[in-house]
Amino acid sequence: MSRQPTEPKSARLKMADIAKLAGVSTSTVSRALAGNPSIPQALRDQISELARTHGYVINQSARSLRLQRTHTIGLIVPLGHERDQLITDPFFLEMIGRLADEITGRGYEVLLNKVVAPRADWLRRIVQSHRSDGLLIIGQSDQHEALNALADTYRPLVVWGGDIAERRYCTVGSDNVAGARLATQHMIAQGRRRIAFLGLPGAPEVELRREGYLQALREAGLSPYPELSAPAHFTIESAEPSVRALIDSGATFDGVLAASDLIAVTAINTLTAAGRTVPDEISVVGFDDISLARYSAPPLTTVRQDLATGARTMVDLLFRRIEGASTESVFMTPELVVRGT
Repeated sequence: MSRQPTEPKSARLKMADIAKLAGVSTSTVSRALAGNPSIPQALRDQISELARTHGYVINQSARSLRLQRTHTIGLIVPLGHERDQLITDPFFLEMIGRLADEITGRGYEVLLNKVVAPRADWLRRIVQSHRSDGLLIIGQSDQHEALNALADTYRPLVVWGGDIAERRYCTVGSDNVAGARLATQHMIAQGRRRIAFLGLPGAPEVELRREGYLQALREAGLSPYPELSAPAHFTIESAEPSVRALIDSGATFDGVLAASDLIAVTAINTLTAAGRTVPDEISVVGFDDISLARYSAPPLTTVRQDLATGARTMVDLLFRRIEGASTESVFMTPELVVRGT
């Protein structure tokens, strides 16, 4: 029986083949396919089209090994202070989405990691896994010292958080003190004199917001009443009992500054269920200006953090640090958004 001759398998197309077809060097092809702006757009388009029509696919594993890069950014949510808080929290969803858009827009992938009850060496173990080229941390949680320790030896690290004392890591966030002061001053200007504060003690950004609240009270000659501070957590399930306990305590209050929009909306719903009217009897102001704030009933007055600018700034600073640059922290000026509460 005679055998039919077999066709030799075509060799996998190499970058040098695309370079030959385009009449350029292999390094030019490499930079063009990576989207490097040093290559003119017209030439990048030509090389990309040649690669596409000839079925050339970049060997990402080999490229990463050669460049010692993973082309992945680690996105971490530490929750040592709030173990029941979910990634589906509206603030996290919006912030993660904006960061992911910025990262993937640069051709990188995202590795998301929620860390509950962090061990002493949790950050170091993540770095030593070599699964990412840099880390973005959403929130300081109770991990300030761990972040400081890592920042001393690991440069590609940027944290979303507050401007707290002895911070050595690059941070992006809002001026939490100024934002809370604005919100409290607004309620005082509306005639409110006994303003409650709802937020979780110990969380760095919450403590800064409480400081702004206290500053505004002192500036207006008002006393901060201890019975009007309630330790509200960042989840509806845990914030609602805190608000209920404040109502049931019999304490008199005519305003509420909540450390987050989710807590503020929970406060409005709980107050309404208890027969209190917002804002006629009690003013409520939140913090963040997540999408939920516009659609609460009534629409929530809140302190806006510019999350779009914040996410873009975090990613910009991280990529600069990946390349070895030094960067300063950035704290944005918040804005009071007056709506219906």
